[in-house]
Amino acid sequence: MKILVTGGLGFIGSNFILKLLQKENGFEIINVDAKLFGSNPHNLDEIKNSGRYEFVSGNITNKNLMNELISKCDSVVNFAAETFVDRSIKDANPFLVSNIRGAFTLMDITTKQNKRFVQVSTDEVFGSLESTTAMEDSKFNPSSPYAATKAAAELLANSYSITYDSDIVITRCSNNFGPRQFPEKLIPKIIILAEQNKKIPIYGNGKNIRDWIFVEDHCEAVLASLLKGKSGQSYNIAANNEIDNISIVTKILEIMNKSQDLIEFVEDRPGHDQRYSMSSAKISKELGWKMQTEFEDGLEKTISWYMENPQIWKNLDSNIFGSTPWKVSN
Repeated sequence: MKILVTGGLGFIGSNFILKLLQKENGFEIINVDAKLFGSNPHNLDEIKNSGRYEFVSGNITNKNLMNELISKCDSVVNFAAETFVDRSIKDANPFLVSNIRGAFTLMDITTKQNKRFVQVSTDEVFGSLESTTAMEDSKFNPSSPYAATKAAAELLANSYSITYDSDIVITRCSNNFGPRQFPEKLIPKIIILAEQNKKIPIYGNGKNIRDWIFVEDHCEAVLASLLKGKSGQSYNIAANNEIDNISIVTKILEIMNKSQDLIEFVEDRPGHDQRYSMSSAKISKELGWKMQTEFEDGLEKTISWYMENPQIWKNLDSNIFGSTPWKVSN
């Protein structure tokens, strides 16, 4: 099977490609990536000379290029997206272009070429949940411009499934962590700042709750959805592992033998959702997927990876580690 992976130089996309090429069932990959903010060409250095892998520099909004690449493949998995909520608050336009226009371009072409399309989405489309847990058919209530663009792409995908009988599957995942994540995100940011004995900014009171899943487990779920998912269906992917932010910081500092005094509470992000929660009962029952990596095990693997790969983060712009990135000028 030949798969077009979009956004494959990013965090989840690169891990997905590596997982597929480690398997012995003949996957071939074309990776198209626009090399925008958050992409890292070094994420895939180890397979750049593989005969089963091809990289193409390009944007998913480029209709002619996508037409050409999709014609060479059996299916498309769309990881390409602007994903950082804080940046979407400062400037939503890149999120609309990539997350809506780009997704539309891909699903329109895959529909015309009769190819399977997997749209990788997020639990953030459901918004903040006080006590309930979202199922696949729960109401959308996005709070940030980022989440709204991902919800819009899902609605487009649903419309294509209904109107054109497109072969589209949607996956929604909770918060990912693991190797190769861009350091603007919470867990790598904590690790890198702690290693340098620098203050670690925590929004508000640190009690915001997220479900955390190790990236390799997410990639297995996306692969199961690609191979076995029912057309027109969506699948929630969660680890049943809800933890508040301050507990994560405390745990990382404990593993790294760093002082809790590094924690610094700062101004909360506008519209900061209190809690996300999803049930993954459907994908477990229908596709046989199960989480494999316990949170603490994944955390230790992640810390080790960043300590062993300092070249990934040592020369980054200091603004990436700022306490209020939604206010930082470009």
